[in-house]
Amino acid sequence: MLTTAGLALVLLVGSPRLALAQKVRQPTDGGQPGAAAAPRPARLQPLFGGLSPAQATAAYGAPKLEAVAKSFASKEEASAFFATKGFEYLSENQPDTATSRFNLAWLLNPRNADPYRGLGVVASSQPTPDASIALLQQALAIAPNNTLVLSDLGTSHLIRYGTGKKKKDLTTGMDLLQRAVAADATNANAWQQLARGYYYQEKYPQAWEAVHKGQALSTASLDFSLVSDLLAKLPDPQGTFK
Repeated sequence: MLTTAGLALVLLVGSPRLALAQKVRQPTDGGQPGAAAAPRPARLQPLFGGLSPAQATAAYGAPKLEAVAKSFASKEEASAFFATKGFEYLSENQPDTATSRFNLAWLLNPRNADPYRGLGVVASSQPTPDASIALLQQALAIAPNNTLVLSDLGTSHLIRYGTGKKKKDLTTGMDLLQRAVAADATNANAWQQLARGYYYQEKYPQAWEAVHKGQALSTASLDFSLVSDLLAKLPDPQGTFK
């Protein structure tokens, strides 16, 4: 069963495609996922702890922000650069540094979906997926057809369904994941999460089909706990897993 304790940050080779999946590693730059901690500096909280862009700019320092922007052709280009750096730091398991880069990317261009998505991935280490869902929803509002946002948000809803068993989360998660594979049929993680959703719906043949579609695209996407769960319900029709 997929729970919030079963989350992970998985780097897909060759691009900053971080997705929600199986297990959270311990961060190397401070903090323990799910553990009580002292209040964190605003720069290390998503969106500076909930400040508006104007408030966050004042907190960061408007002259300092302008100096950063002047190193690039535009604020949009600067935002894209720091969002990419954020995903790089996530892949190196440095969530605090990643958060500061995503926050800066957001300040430079609040209409860039990537900082919201990156912060949503960082927030997935929290005990519940609520904060992650809220951030990913903001990303989706900006980029409604982004397959990575769709799959991360869909996965988060399935995780919440796994703990709360609210049918709305399952329905929403499946809709988002189906949109993700419709937008990009090569999104292996989305196929694996669709398989989890079909498992929850007791549609085991469809679940196996989705597992194999994801596996064909990337063996790294496989969720072996799901495979075990499925084998207990229905033998693999292709005979790949025993």
